[in-house]
Amino acid sequence: MKNRILVAAILIFLFAMLLYFWWQPGAAKKSTAEEKNRLQAAALAAALAGQNSNTVALIASNFARVQPVPEAVGAAAVAIAPAGPASPLQFTNFAPATVLQNVGRAIRQYGGMFGGNPVGTNPEITAALAGNNPRHISFLNADAGMRVDDRGEMIDPWGTPYFFHQLSGHEMEIRSAGQDRKMWTFDDLVAK
Repeated sequence: MKNRILVAAILIFLFAMLLYFWWQPGAAKKSTAEEKNRLQAAALAAALAGQNSNTVALIASNFARVQPVPEAVGAAAVAIAPAGPASPLQFTNFAPATVLQNVGRAIRQYGGMFGGNPVGTNPEITAALAGNNPRHISFLNADAGMRVDDRGEMIDPWGTPYFFHQLSGHEMEIRSAGQDRKMWTFDDLVAK
C-alpha cells in the first residue's frame, strides 16, 4: 500500500510538472527539442507504474536533471543528463560508501553461514555470493546497490570491479576504485 501511494504521488508530481511546462501562460511555441523532452518525461512517468519504490525514487531523482536538448544534436540526444563526468552510474540511490558497506555485510553473512569468507577472484567470490555455494543461498541484493557486470564481476557504482583482498579466513578488505575509476588512488573507498 505504501509503495502504491509513493508511485501515485510521484506520478501526480510528474504530471503536474509536465502540465506546468506545457501550458505556461504567455509562453511562446516550444521548440522541437523541448517537445521531445516532454514526450520523454511522459514516457518516463508511464514507465514508473509498476516499479518498486527504489526504482521510482531513482527515476524521480533523475527526472530532476532533465536538460533541454539542442536542435543540432537530433534524435540521438539523451534527455537525462549525467551529474558530471565522475558521477556514479545511476543504478542505485545509495551512496557509493553505503553500497560498499552492503557488499561487506553480504560477505560477513556468507562467512557466518559457512564458517569463512568466500575465496578467489572477483568472479569466483561473486559466484559464491550469488548462490554457487553449498546451500545455494544468494547473498547479493540488487535493492542494496550490489550489481554484477556481464563478466560475472561485482562492480561499484561507477562500473569498476571491486578488488577483494583476503586478510584472513574471516576478514576481507573490499576496495572500490572510486570516482576516477583507477585502483590505488586517493579517492578509493575501502571497507573490511
